[in-house]
Amino acid sequence: MKTLVLILVCFVLSLTLLMFESFSQEVRYKKFSSEEVKKMSEQQAIIRTKLGDITLKFFPEVAPNHVNNFIELAKKGFYNGTIFHRVVPKFVIQGGDPNSKNPDRSKHGMGGPGYQVKAEFNKKPHRRGTLSMARSAHPDSAGSQFFICVADSSFLDGQYTAFGEVLKGIEVVDKIVSQPRDGNDNPNDRIEMTVDIVTE
Repeated sequence: MKTLVLILVCFVLSLTLLMFESFSQEVRYKKFSSEEVKKMSEQQAIIRTKLGDITLKFFPEVAPNHVNNFIELAKKGFYNGTIFHRVVPKFVIQGGDPNSKNPDRSKHGMGGPGYQVKAEFNKKPHRRGTLSMARSAHPDSAGSQFFICVADSSFLDGQYTAFGEVLKGIEVVDKIVSQPRDGNDNPNDRIEMTVDIVTE
């Protein structure tokens, strides 16, 4: 058990450190109207992979900036061709790094969109299927990288911004996390994604 806790602690550190970006970038934050929040709540994301599709619903009522950021990036095709570059059984799968479009694995986990999003920590629990945003050591440093919890991970609560959950396709998440991986938890075979935004 102590070994598992140590591994999870090390991975949490990797969530913050391996995607390090200079904190001199613009930090984005705005207030959204109730109409804008309602419109976001009516949208879903479908992550398409060779192992199947994952449908996500969003939590704009608690993290509107993170939801809006994900939707805007997806609509621009930002995520298309990126991979799930970190998979840790019984913990998470992580993706959304533009550096992962390049086969050079040395920079996977360190990229972003060129700006950062202000933290919106909330009371949504990090449980199996939760969609949350990766960040560097500074709370207001999320960008494009996200993770999906494979198992309940309450120790992440209040530390990372949960902004959605898996609606359909949790079995695909399980397939992804089970893929053979290298020493950095990067799958041996690329698991590329395309992300579409649809209205319920």
